Amino acid sequence: MTDWLVISGKTVIVTGGSSGIGKSIVHGLLEQNVNVANFDIQEAECKHPNLLFIKTDITSREEVESSVAQVVEKFGTVDGLVNNAGINIPRLLVDGKDPHGAYELSDSVFDKMVAINQKGVYLMAQTVGRILIAKREGVIINMSSESGLEGSEGQSCYAATKAALNSFTRSWAKELGKYNVRVVGIAPGIMEETGLRTLAYESSLAYTRGITVEQLRAGYSNTKTIPLGRSGKLSEVADLVSYYLSCRSSYVTGVTTNVAGGKTRG
Repeated sequence: MTDWLVISGKTVIVTGGSSGIGKSIVHGLLEQNVNVANFDIQEAECKHPNLLFIKTDITSREEVESSVAQVVEKFGTVDGLVNNAGINIPRLLVDGKDPHGAYELSDSVFDKMVAINQKGVYLMAQTVGRILIAKREGVIINMSSESGLEGSEGQSCYAATKAALNSFTRSWAKELGKYNVRVVGIAPGIMEETGLRTLAYESSLAYTRGITVEQLRAGYSNTKTIPLGRSGKLSEVADLVSYYLSCRSSYVTGVTTNVAGGKTRG
């Protein structure tokens, strides 16, 4: 696979690479002998000679530009960007049972999700994009979500930020294509547990859907709406990332691929 993809020696920045899907992406790229820079607010325990961790708040232009400069200083250039970092805080638009309560969408929660999921992607893409267009080569991958395509009860703000990424992908592909820079999206569906399902998250999501945490957890194993009959593996997302970063996908741009085992609205 390594020889076929021909990405050995490339340098790729992954945001949010210390946990969940991002961690799987980082490991998958390291297996391909890629130089990986992980921009996260918390460092993972992974140690590898090709891995550079830089603590970065992607909502800060100053930190983003400084971190990208450090990557160029160490590895010489940047060949690809995976905009993976994101946050999901389940909230109802209006809570009929508890107006203005803890699980109703507030300005602060809205602003936080938009800042990380949308502004952070813009800052990263613009900063790295300057490098890619100068070298007339490179790939930007935006990590969306099935909810960005279908919507999601109790997660309207999160879904909206992911839908925004789908539009970023289409628009930036049109803008950057003339410089031979590709922009693609990946929208995972129901995936295996990532370790990010905290009790606070589960309690919030269960409340917004009018069920108990126990009922929510029982639903994780319900795959009857997925034609392939199972949850997705994190490695299956990571494999697609590697493919999109390679020259094997050189004529693919401006699309968001739904990695959801065939699950759709119908």
